[in-house]
Amino acid sequence: MISLAEIAVAPSPTEMPHRRPEWLKVRAPSGETYHQLKRLMRSKALHTICEEANCPNIAECWGRGTATFLIMGHICTRSCGFCDVKTGRPEPLDWSEPQRVAEAVRAMNLKHVVITSVNRDERPDGGAPIFALTIRKVRQVQPECTVEVLIPDFKGNRAALEIVMREQPDILNHNVETVPRLFKRVQPQDRYEWALATLSNAKAIQPDAVTKTGIMLGLGETPEEVLAVMRDLRAIDVDILTLGQYLQPSKRHLPVERYYTPEEFAEFRRIGYEMGFKWVESGPLVRSSFRAEFQARALSRRWREARARAPQAAP
Repeated sequence: MISLAEIAVAPSPTEMPHRRPEWLKVRAPSGETYHQLKRLMRSKALHTICEEANCPNIAECWGRGTATFLIMGHICTRSCGFCDVKTGRPEPLDWSEPQRVAEAVRAMNLKHVVITSVNRDERPDGGAPIFALTIRKVRQVQPECTVEVLIPDFKGNRAALEIVMREQPDILNHNVETVPRLFKRVQPQDRYEWALATLSNAKAIQPDAVTKTGIMLGLGETPEEVLAVMRDLRAIDVDILTLGQYLQPSKRHLPVERYYTPEEFAEFRRIGYEMGFKWVESGPLVRSSFRAEFQARALSRRWREARARAPQAAP
């Protein structure tokens, strides 16, 4: 087993390999199920972050009954250096969108749905009511489907967060993304304090909420900085942590400063559990929604209570 003390200092960009390591190579998504679901998304004028971010796990997740919907349009008010979502002035909110998401969840017969969004900083509430309405609509048409929301920081606005938390999502997710030193370069309109406030306020509003966050590795952080963020997250009782390799979407995005090995990710996973996280997903291809349905079923109180109330099948 490798220790973090053995992780080499990040190489300079000129020393980076021209090709991705073998462990980062995946097949392009294909198959009739994948194409059927893609046609369904277009027919309902919906977006998924699975497609927008070119997630390497899209075929696996869709085939397993999990999808991540991108709501409130596909234009973001922020300009993060790692993200491939378009930046600009968003269109007005579409209040019929939550119903279309719910219909797609039912048509896909999803077992777990993740609902995320662009940032809508032009609104004081950040679009929180759309999140709340989407959760409500999904549960009306697909009661057995667990619901995770991957929300913006709402600029630390607790009142906006309360709107979402009243719907009791099975998992409340907000990604920290990187270490404090790199925030201004990686996500210039965000603040580390807002990220921590979002996660800590979720627990304060709903003490039994399951909270989750994620960190991208390979942007120039040091292992010690990652561990410091992990300690901050445990101090506010975050339950689930995901760590994955940053991959540059295009030449205009931030470059990859370092490729971490599977063994190094495994060491971060070991330390995460040692720190007290209830669930840690750590690997080169891990993304925020990776294996999210298993996390919900293992940790969500609402789902466990629903299963306990369900009539037992005859022997």
